[in-house]
Amino acid sequence: MREQGRPFAVAFLLSLTRAYTARLHRTSRSLVTFLDLRMETLITGWIAVILLIGGAKVLTAPMPINGVMQGLSMLLPYLLVALAPIAGYRIAAGSFPRGQLSAQPVIRLCRYGQWRALDELSARRSPAFGPTGFMASLLLGLLLNVPVRSLEFFAAVPAMGGDAPLWAQKILLAMTMDVIVMNFFYMVCFVLALRSVPLFPRMLLLAWVFDIVMQFIMAQQIAGASHLPAQVATAMTAMLTGNVKKVLISAALWLPYLILSERVNVTFRRRARTI
Repeated sequence: MREQGRPFAVAFLLSLTRAYTARLHRTSRSLVTFLDLRMETLITGWIAVILLIGGAKVLTAPMPINGVMQGLSMLLPYLLVALAPIAGYRIAAGSFPRGQLSAQPVIRLCRYGQWRALDELSARRSPAFGPTGFMASLLLGLLLNVPVRSLEFFAAVPAMGGDAPLWAQKILLAMTMDVIVMNFFYMVCFVLALRSVPLFPRMLLLAWVFDIVMQFIMAQQIAGASHLPAQVATAMTAMLTGNVKKVLISAALWLPYLILSERVNVTFRRRARTI
C-alpha cells in the first residue's frame, strides 16, 4: 500500500504544482497586458493624485503663503516629481514602439553560462519569451518604485518658499532632484522591460549604480549646508543610508535572476540554455 500510495501522492503534488504554475503564468500575462494597454489611464490618475497631494502640502505649509506666485513656486517641486516618470515613459515608449524588433548590443556584458544563440523570430516564438511569470514581479516592482519613492518624498519634505532657511532649501533641492532623476530612469527601465528591449538588463544596472551615486551626492550637498540642525542631519543620514541599503538589497535579489533566468536570456539576450 505504501509503495502504491507514493506515486499517487507524487503525481497529485505535481498536478497541483503544474496547475498553480499555469495559473500564476496566466495572472502575470494579464498583469503585463493591463500595464501595456492601460498606462494612459494610470498616468491620468497619477497626475490627479499628485495635484491633490501637492495642493494639500502647500495649504498646510509651515510658513504662510504670500500670494499666488509663491504658492505656485511651492507646488512646482511636486509637479516636477509627477512629470518625471511621465517623461520617462513617453521618451522610452516613443523610442521603442510596441512590437518593434530590436538588435542586440554589439558588446555582450553577461557571458556566464552555456547558451546557444537564437534569431529574433525563434526567440519570440519561444514559450520563455516575454516579461511574464516571475519577470512580471520585477516589472511591477519597477513601476511601484515610482509612487513609493514619490510618497516618501512628500512625507519627508514640507512645502516651502524662498523665505525658508537656506539649509531647508538645499535639502528640498537635493531631494527633489533625486526623486525626479530616479523616477525618470526607473520608468525608462519599466518600459524597456515591458517592450522586451535587449538594453533592459544593463539599463537597470545603470539605474542602480546611478541611484547609489545620487545618495552620495545628496549627502555631500546636505552636509555642506550651514546651520543644519543636528536632529535633521541625523534623520537625513538615516534616510540616505536606508536608500543605499534598499538599492543594494534589490540588486542582490535580482542580479542572479537577470543573469541566470532562461526567460531573461531568451527575452533580452536572444539565447537559450544548452542542455
